[in-house]
Amino acid sequence: MKITRLTGLMLTATFILLLPLVGMIFTSEVDWGLLDFIIMGILLFGTAFIIDLIFKKVRTTEKRIIYAAIVLGVLFLIWAELAVGIFGTPFAGS
Repeated sequence: MKITRLTGLMLTATFILLLPLVGMIFTSEVDWGLLDFIIMGILLFGTAFIIDLIFKKVRTTEKRIIYAAIVLGVLFLIWAELAVGIFGTPFAGS
C-alpha cells in the first residue's frame, strides 16, 4: 500500500493534534477545550493541505522549500500568538 504525500501530511497533522490529548490524560497542566482542538485542527490540516498544494504546483525544489518554510513560519507565529499572545493582539484574547 502506497501512502501519498497528502496522506502522510494529514497523518502527521493528526499525530501532532493527538499530543495534547494524550498530555491531558497524564497531567493537569495541559488544559485544552473543544474549541482549542478545532482551531488547531483547522490550522494543522490547512497547513498540510497548503504544503501539499505547494509541492504539486511548484516545480523547483528550492522554491518548494522556501514556500513551505514561509507557510510553516506563519503557522508557528499564529500558534505562538494563540498560545501565549506574544504580539498582544485581540486575536489571542489580549
